[in-house]
Amino acid sequence: MGEKTTHFGFEDIPESKKANRVRGVFGSVASRYDLMNDAMSLGIHRLWKDAMMDWLAPSSGQRLLDAAGGTGDIAFRFLQRSGSGHATVLDMTEEMLEEGRKRARAKNLPDSMFWVNGDAMKLPFPDSSFDVYTIGFGIRNVTRPVEALNEAYRVLKPGGRLMVLEFSRMPNEMMQKAYDMYSFGVIPRLGQVIAGDKKSYRYLVESIRRFPDQHAFLKMICDAGFENAGYRNLSMGIACLHSAWKI
Repeated sequence: MGEKTTHFGFEDIPESKKANRVRGVFGSVASRYDLMNDAMSLGIHRLWKDAMMDWLAPSSGQRLLDAAGGTGDIAFRFLQRSGSGHATVLDMTEEMLEEGRKRARAKNLPDSMFWVNGDAMKLPFPDSSFDVYTIGFGIRNVTRPVEALNEAYRVLKPGGRLMVLEFSRMPNEMMQKAYDMYSFGVIPRLGQVIAGDKKSYRYLVESIRRFPDQHAFLKMICDAGFENAGYRNLSMGIACLHSAWKI
């Protein structure tokens, strides 16, 4: 019996190869990643992340794990809102973490943050370690998202909160087609101009189309043991914010 396969954009590859391929994508674009986020979304990704914090409503002293946290965008927002929390940013790509460390030093926040090179499917933390687990625009890049959700459940304390921000589906077919035209026609070209890497951004667009829609992903969250789960569409479903609890 052959090795299981998974998707890398529109390409099917052996599961054992996906992590290295994803690491290569983000390592290539790390220094321009934040600038590209602004260019691709016209800055709207900032509003989506703010909406995540609005729904989360961080409180003083909470401990956050931000998986696939890259350069720390979500973690910085969490610390600003919580006032006196602590954030651990985990990512498999060291180049992304290094960009985040630079930002933390510039914000004078190094003592409030840990930066960990690791795998969302095998978290290097004890059970019941965190109050909040977030993952923004990262779970679609995980080889086996179900395992990442299981690990999120394991490391959250009882009463802990899961929040996932990810690209999703628009309910209107014509609007989705128009957005697809923008995604495939414009974003890879922006990647070439800004980050010097058209291929990586082509993959990122394709990976969005391969990820489950809102309802299917909500079921995955519930199957992992989370309760009181729900979602909110952002920008008419271009992105979606999922929330759930470990009861």
